Amino acid sequence: MDPHSARQHRPNHAPSARRGERAWAETAIRRIEADSHRSADTHVHRVPLPRAWGVDVYLKDESTHRTGSLKHRLARSLFLFALVNGWIREGTTVVEASSGSTAVSEAYFARLIGVPFTAVMTKGTSREKIALIEQYGGTCHFVEQAGEVYAEAGRLAQECGGHYLDQFTYAERATDWRGNNNIAETIFDQLALEAHPVPRWIVVGAGTGGTSTTIGRYVRYRTLPTELAVVDPENSAFYPSWESGSPAEGGASRIEGIGRPRLEPSFNPGIVDRMFRVPDAASVAAMRDLAERFGFDAGPSTGTNLWAVWQLVAEMVAVGERGSIVTLMCDGGARYRRSYGDGAWLTAHGLDPAPHQAVLEDFFATGRWRA
Repeated sequence: MDPHSARQHRPNHAPSARRGERAWAETAIRRIEADSHRSADTHVHRVPLPRAWGVDVYLKDESTHRTGSLKHRLARSLFLFALVNGWIREGTTVVEASSGSTAVSEAYFARLIGVPFTAVMTKGTSREKIALIEQYGGTCHFVEQAGEVYAEAGRLAQECGGHYLDQFTYAERATDWRGNNNIAETIFDQLALEAHPVPRWIVVGAGTGGTSTTIGRYVRYRTLPTELAVVDPENSAFYPSWESGSPAEGGASRIEGIGRPRLEPSFNPGIVDRMFRVPDAASVAAMRDLAERFGFDAGPSTGTNLWAVWQLVAEMVAVGERGSIVTLMCDGGARYRRSYGDGAWLTAHGLDPAPHQAVLEDFFATGRWRA
């Protein structure tokens, strides 16, 4: 039996039951679409850099979604995808393998349509994210290692006759990469009146790989010259898989929300123009620097993005290239006050941002990258 959707193998073929299931799904879809329609898109902020550099950097602030992160988009798409496929029905228990933010957003949508939700995650997930999942009515189920979440989520779904959403498989197919107000289309729409409306680079991290795949496909479909850069934390399998051209194994990521122990099905290395492996402590340094220098309170995966962004800026400045770079503010810093925002926690986890902060200080003083 497919652990993703145990319920879909036991359909009720009685006409009245089928009509009832269809009516319930239509109501659920309308609720999700109405929720989206009530919301404007997320802001794009221009980060002030020296005018002489000739490079504009923009942050698309995904923390302003109702559930506080980029994963709000993915969760909405996954629920709609499961509903139109008949995988979620009235009373279906929805199960997900998640490091936190996706589960927060999925708990919100599960409550919106009135179905139970269980998140399978590692015990090291931040307490703030656990509290948010429970606040939205979800249940948390813990495993020891990141690599255990997949099988355990499938087992729970099968055991209760529920549906395993499986963001790591379905992220790239649940979102329409050709447009339909996806994140790539909104970025280009929002930059239309800027000095450099077609970015030289878009920089994103990879958790499922769905966002990078959507953006990569979109710029190719629209025949745009924008290049896609993907950042990856220490130990993750994405960078070595991209570098070698074949699936590689990794380990647990210390940067919540990005990096995976295996090459996920939704990640498409073939459409990534460049990858950066970012030291975990550098992600923390860039996260802190963003708050102190520019006043944007973001989580550590945004810091990972920025570590690559500043290198790309320095490269453009060095050759006199003018243009723009866009990256994502994936979520807010409030979710990490007792982890990445706590000096004692960083020390306990062997993360010292100080040497990387010195690199950033030099960069902003000179426009050169000397790491």
